[in-house]
Amino acid sequence: MRTLLTNIAELTTNVAIGGDPCGTLSDAAVVIEGDRIAWVGAAADAPESDETVDAGGRAVIPGFVDSHSHLVFAGDRAAEFEARMAGQKYAAGGIRSTVAATRAASDEELRARLRGFLAEMLAQGTTTVEVKSGYGLSVADEARLVRLAAEVTPEVTFLGAHVVPVEYADRPDEYVDLVTGPMLDACAPYAKWIDVFCETGAFTVTQSRRVLEAGIARGLAPRVHASQLAPGEGVRLAVELGAASIDHGTYLTDADIDALAQSSTVLTLLPGVEFSTRQPYPDARRLIDAGVTVALACDTNPGSSFTSSMPFCIAIAVRDMGMTPAEAVWAATAGGARALRREDVGIIAPGARADLALLDAPTRVHLAYRPGVPLVRQVWKDGIAAV
Repeated sequence: MRTLLTNIAELTTNVAIGGDPCGTLSDAAVVIEGDRIAWVGAAADAPESDETVDAGGRAVIPGFVDSHSHLVFAGDRAAEFEARMAGQKYAAGGIRSTVAATRAASDEELRARLRGFLAEMLAQGTTTVEVKSGYGLSVADEARLVRLAAEVTPEVTFLGAHVVPVEYADRPDEYVDLVTGPMLDACAPYAKWIDVFCETGAFTVTQSRRVLEAGIARGLAPRVHASQLAPGEGVRLAVELGAASIDHGTYLTDADIDALAQSSTVLTLLPGVEFSTRQPYPDARRLIDAGVTVALACDTNPGSSFTSSMPFCIAIAVRDMGMTPAEAVWAATAGGARALRREDVGIIAPGARADLALLDAPTRVHLAYRPGVPLVRQVWKDGIAAV
């Protein structure tokens, strides 16, 4: 079955053309065959297909690639958000309240909520999602979180080192022993990635190194939460260990930026966090100009960023972080793919997965130009019209 999507006013392919990394085509068309892109080019040159979809002079972009989320959890932290809006400072310790609620929830409750978030994301154009554990913090609970995540995505991250749970509050190194031993043994079969929150109030750089190196030894690839609350050594640790991504990066030194620019590690910025915590927004302009590869993600979680909207994050990145609309859309698609080391998503090219979003707008600029407006008109996931 070949489907022709034609009459596209602006097609963002993310296959660079000259100085345009977005590979923008006008008056374009795309042919989908099965779960893959079969052809891309000018609408006038489009081959015959079994069915035709008229884009009506609208824009088409790759499906969003959300490379940082925490979707398997229970409970609600609206009161914490309200307190922050009244002036209370954000701290990592609030994670423990979600841990208690998640431990008390059944698999069925967690599974239903997870699938609800995924449907919410798909409706907003997100077709690839990474999902972390981190709200169980016991061997049995972390194992079930990665198992549930593996039901819906291949991009599963074991984050047993999210924070130290209350029962180990005075014995953090013993908890690291648990994470790098029995917990890793239970979780590694379901996970692709290993992550750690290298931050004041969470794990030291020495503890973080132990966690990451243990995961690498088990065949998991590293990612790192770092520099969210203050400058630290997490960025340099991530680069040293060849991490695919360092996430947050709210507080970076010049040395951090130089290290990232000279590495293959992607810096994943999470604008929803700064919006929700009232921390300063990272200067994406400075990062991009320095040569750092930047991704955008939602960090959907109940504490510091309870949004699942990539268009919302794009609008913030343009308005408050110095990115152009083209850079922000690239970061939310191709950038996310690089943060997951994927070459089959985040682009529209022959052989890539047929994950696309049709916008109810003539250009991608409208994602930032019309903030808060639901512009995603139709979504194809693996070649199927899912929305």
